[in-house]
Amino acid sequence: MQRQKIREIVIGTNNKGKLREIRDLIPKKVKVLSLKNITAKSPKETSKTFKGNALLKAKYYSKLTGKICLADDSGLEIDLLNKAPGIYSARWSGKKNDFNSAIKKVFKKINLKDKNWKKRNIKARFKCALSIYGPRFKTVSVIGKIEGTISKKKLGSRGFGYDPIFIPIGKKITFGQMRPEMKHKIDHRFKAFKKIRKFF
Repeated sequence: MQRQKIREIVIGTNNKGKLREIRDLIPKKVKVLSLKNITAKSPKETSKTFKGNALLKAKYYSKLTGKICLADDSGLEIDLLNKAPGIYSARWSGKKNDFNSAIKKVFKKINLKDKNWKKRNIKARFKCALSIYGPRFKTVSVIGKIEGTISKKKLGSRGFGYDPIFIPIGKKITFGQMRPEMKHKIDHRFKAFKKIRKFF
């Protein structure tokens, strides 16, 4: 069970983009540890849900380090593709983590479903599950999401992953075009983190 506020935490991700975004959300007074000195392979993500995979990673890295760990599982759901890539969002980028390839795959699959898709709004959302697990801490898992649409082409070079093709509702630019400080005030990771901020 949790006895006091978290003062030190391991971020259970090897994704530099996620690490940077999560680190920026955590209060400066908290000591943040990354996995850069841990050579263990990432665990297999065997759950069928974002929350399940986030918890799986948090447990794995917590047991490896003996410390409280925060892990993330997030992805893009596109309604026209029956919510794919969803939990497989990272896997669509292949072993080389090539999201240019993943984005091309998205456009190809959308085009197969609807040749005229660029004439209408393709609804999508980003989801982020955050889980905290560790010694003397009551396990916590939360989820945040942001609705939006898929852009007609790749736009912007900021962010990471599918950011250059996602336009959040109420905005006219993609996450890839947004300044980080703007994105971090509205995105799925921020919304999820708001639900666990009280533990820090």
